[in-house]
Formats: sequence, C-alpha cells, structure tokens
Amino acid sequence: MPRLLLSFALILAGLGFASAQMAPLPQPAPGQTVAIFAGGCFWCTESDFDHVPGVISTTSGYTGGHVANPSYEQVSAGGTGHAESVQVIYDPSKVSYQQLLTHYWHSVDPTVKDRQFCDGGNQYRTAIFVGNDEERKLAEASKKEVEAELKQPIYTQIVAAGPFYAAEDYHQDFYLKNPTKYKFYRWNCGRDQRLEQLWGKPKGNS
Repeated sequence: MPRLLLSFALILAGLGFASAQMAPLPQPAPGQTVAIFAGGCFWCTESDFDHVPGVISTTSGYTGGHVANPSYEQVSAGGTGHAESVQVIYDPSKVSYQQLLTHYWHSVDPTVKDRQFCDGGNQYRTAIFVGNDEERKLAEASKKEVEAELKQPIYTQIVAAGPFYAAEDYHQDFYLKNPTKYKFYRWNCGRDQRLEQLWGKPKGNS
C-alpha cells in the first residue's frame, strides 16, 4: 500500500468507531434544489462545498453503482461501481447551478481518470450526476470550457443521477469533527498543492 494511502487507513483505524450507522439523508425544503458531485475523497468535497454561500447542507455518500445500501468497506474495496460523492442542497436564489459547477471544477483535478490526488480507483473518479436536461446542458457546456482552458482531455463523467446513499455517520462533517486528522490527510494527499498548480491560488489568498 502506498504511504499516503496507508496514512489514510491509519486515520480511519485510529478513530475507534463503535458502529457504522448510516446517516439520514436530508431532503430539500420547498424552494431548495439538490445537486450531486463526485470529487474524490468526500470529506474534502463536502468541506469545499460547505464554504459556498447559498449551500444549505452537504451529505457524504455513494452513488453511481449497482449495489443497494453499500457500506464504506464495500465501496472503498472497489467493485460496487459507486463513487464517493456529495449531495448538495442549495438555495437557487442565492447560488446558481452554474456557479456550483464552476466551484466544482476548481476543487478537483479533472485531467486524471479513476483517481483524485493520492486516492486511486474507480470509486474516486470525478463525476457530475445530473438531475434533468438543463443540468446536463450546463454541465456539458462547462466541461467543454474547462477542456479548452486546460488544453487537456477531461475525464470527468456527466451521467444521470440515480439512487444516492448517505455514508456512515462518522464520515459526515469529518473535517469539523476531526480537524487535525482531516488536515493531516488533506495535506499529505496533496490535494491543495495540485489544485493550486492546476487552477492557481484561490481568490482571497495572498
């Protein structure tokens, strides 16, 4: 096992979870909308979207596979077809789907297939799970723009949304519950270093 992946395994092993209870899946209230993205480690994707004004909630989970109610152990082992994903509930009067797409692209490396940063495997692929024709149209157009900007093939999938299964409780808001372990993992995985290389420094950073 590569050293970075071993570090991730040690983080999970050291948390001492007593159970693997699945988290409840929040539902949008009237006037709210759902978007689903896969961007590698869902701890990081969840954290990134939580900082977007207009986002109401984020839920780590699994989608895009062929096994009902999968566990983290099943998904992380590969073979279920699921990707680690995040369900984003947002207020479209405060943030548009187009703005979410822009944020998404700048939080992933879409130039690699079946991996993100130190995590390899189909379960760590990048994907946009669209809920209707308008979302697909916007996602496809944004993908073309990114491909033109980066001048590289873009491997991010754009596929119809299917069943989304919330991950175990201990995965939800991991960056808030375990900030030191989360920062250790994110830094060692090289996520922000690669994102800066690909997209430049985030706005507001010196």
